[in-house]
Amino acid sequence: MHRDYAVTAPVQIRVYEDRLVIWNPAVFPEGWSQQTLVGRHVSHPYNPDISNTFFRAGEIEAWGRGIERIFAACRKAGTPKPRLRFDAGGIWTEFAFGPDYLESLKNPVSAAAETLGKTPDRILDLLKNKPDLTVPEMAAPLGKSESAVNRALQRLQTLGQLRRAGSRKSGHWEINL
Repeated sequence: MHRDYAVTAPVQIRVYEDRLVIWNPAVFPEGWSQQTLVGRHVSHPYNPDISNTFFRAGEIEAWGRGIERIFAACRKAGTPKPRLRFDAGGIWTEFAFGPDYLESLKNPVSAAAETLGKTPDRILDLLKNKPDLTVPEMAAPLGKSESAVNRALQRLQTLGQLRRAGSRKSGHWEINL
């Protein structure tokens, strides 16, 4: 059994109990094979105008590294490398859920709390001494981007370990450990 999710057509996403499957339309450049795509290669975007728009918006950091970055992210997370299947109209990317992820679904709050990470812990340390810090004031001493700090703050709030009291300008953070 699976659930289908509506996304911008014609991409398809299916979520199963043990894996995530994404289908995306794709046309290989002339002379390319599956081996070319998964190896180091020069990028040949199907629609260069759309690709350039995403690059200028900061959503793409380098051409021709998407598959490589997906594989690296899976290695870093300790999850299996996705399985790629190709057909005449597109690419099927299948992400098997690792045993740790499946276990975390049984108890998401305790599993997330166990692997909180360095940045959230360092944010809590900063806020213990000065609860009125803003995101930019936290980012600088942590050596992190504001978006990284915002993600860590969101995670702390989701886990119930941190709460914002008041506005963004005149409010403060309350730690709930």
